[in-house]
Amino acid sequence: MRVFTGVADLTAAVGEHLGFGDWLEMTQERVQEFADATGDHQWIHLDVERAATGPFGGTVAHGYLTLSLVPMLGRGIYRFEGFQAGVNYGLNKVRFPTPVKVGQRVRMGSELLEVVEAKFGVQAVFRQTIEIDGEAKPGCVADAVVLLVP
Repeated sequence: MRVFTGVADLTAAVGEHLGFGDWLEMTQERVQEFADATGDHQWIHLDVERAATGPFGGTVAHGYLTLSLVPMLGRGIYRFEGFQAGVNYGLNKVRFPTPVKVGQRVRMGSELLEVVEAKFGVQAVFRQTIEIDGEAKPGCVADAVVLLVP
């Protein structure tokens, strides 16, 4: 795990790939819970029988479910120490190149793209790439911005 202890440490790591998190299986139960939480009950996510003959050959996770796993999948890749606060500031870009099918495993890799000064500290931009085991293209690529207050 990479530990960032201050702005200088963070700035020195720009351009580095920080590693990968653990694999996580996408389950139908997780997809159902996300559908219930968000009200998105589209058949490609929930109707196992219909989805089996659909475009993906089975049910798939919501793109936003895949994105929402960034904090969980990022555990063990990096953390911040020596800052008063660290908050999610937003996303610069998000894409879902390949649907994540129920039963597939995903993991995330992180790369630190940039660190820029901000009003209350610095904004660090991390490219979060959620890979799908056995697939050439990722399930999600998101440039996540974190505001860190020294």
